[in-house]
Amino acid sequence: MMAARATTRSSWTDPTARHALRNLFDVAVASADPSRVLGRHLPSKPVGRCIVVGAGKAAASMAAAVDVAWPDVDLSGTVVVPYGYAMPAGRITVREAAHPVPDAASEDAARIILKAVDGLRPEDLVLVLISGGGSSVMALPAEGITLADKQEVSRLLLASGLDIRTMNIVRRRLSAIKGGKLLTAAQPARVVTLGISDIPGDDMAAIASGPSIPDPTADMDLRHVVAMLGEHLPAAVSARLLSPALAITPCPDHDARLIGTPAAALDAAAAAARTMGLYPILLGDDLEGESEALGQEMAALVRRGVSMPTVLLSGGETTVTLTNQSPGRGGRNTEFVLSLACALEGRRGVWALAGDTDGEDGASKAAGAMIAPDTIDRSAAIGLDAHAYLAKHDSATLFDVIGDLLVTGPTRTNVNDFRAVLVLPSEDQP
Repeated sequence: MMAARATTRSSWTDPTARHALRNLFDVAVASADPSRVLGRHLPSKPVGRCIVVGAGKAAASMAAAVDVAWPDVDLSGTVVVPYGYAMPAGRITVREAAHPVPDAASEDAARIILKAVDGLRPEDLVLVLISGGGSSVMALPAEGITLADKQEVSRLLLASGLDIRTMNIVRRRLSAIKGGKLLTAAQPARVVTLGISDIPGDDMAAIASGPSIPDPTADMDLRHVVAMLGEHLPAAVSARLLSPALAITPCPDHDARLIGTPAAALDAAAAAARTMGLYPILLGDDLEGESEALGQEMAALVRRGVSMPTVLLSGGETTVTLTNQSPGRGGRNTEFVLSLACALEGRRGVWALAGDTDGEDGASKAAGAMIAPDTIDRSAAIGLDAHAYLAKHDSATLFDVIGDLLVTGPTRTNVNDFRAVLVLPSEDQP
């Protein structure tokens, strides 16, 4: 991991390191701001009407960008976002529903969206706007499945440690709108899907569980998932998951485009890091696995040392597998940085930030947290055992007490998690 030695010596302090990390996070988020990037991805304008539908944490901001870009188009529609993510979107109605476990508003929104695309003509255009969080806020149970069934499955999935792709395979199988079913309902209109990816690999079928993308996993054997989710899985859900899904016929006039991705966010952050005198090393936009384990692996990388001020950048989505004990207040990003801090044991010259670019990490309502060389010592000074908080998945509580939570509020975009670890060579350490 050794970088080429800098020709001039840099001066870093705790405030400058923290400011640099926060700036890199903000740059990554801005790279997927629909008001900045959506317009250049729009298709040709329709001869007829344009119906805008969508779901996810970025759906309202994407809809607002469409409304601004096309003032001369006959435009209407409905999008649904998690509670707290709504914003005005001009001629497009914005509804709110629950996340991460769907509620009755999620089901109502799905029905309204299906009705909006019914009875269209070939000269009409349907713009489907999808982003992370869409699976929960637009949830219409398949035949034989109830909303209560879907809510129980959502809770089991969130505690399972399964990766997001597998979770969305389950959600598509249990849905009457996901997995391309919205695409079928919109025909014979032209359908264009615009997505902001929060999925490792940028699989459009997995973003918001792919309402307008034919399900590529329709015939996948899910017996292992049924076994993993266990005896609390509702019987109707088990039966559905053990049966192949209905294949969706692709629409001949359908196009799908990504307007924001984790890779683009990391590239933007790397460019900003260079202007700060940092040498960026991109570790990948698709890192997965347990948050605690990744923190330990990152600490091992840091210990190799650097020869100039360096920042390790990564994205992806880790997991936190909960046990039967009562989980604490935290999320995968706060757990990652607490694990990193514990593994580094107060190593000098290392700061790190990890946050979800949507502004919400787990149950804490913070985006994530930041660590510094003195994180463990400051915690111990007020009687907090960082290792104990890590063990009980209560990382956000510790960071809240010591004042190192990353609080942004809803960003109205989502390109998955962002991690930045700033490492100084020994001669630059304060």
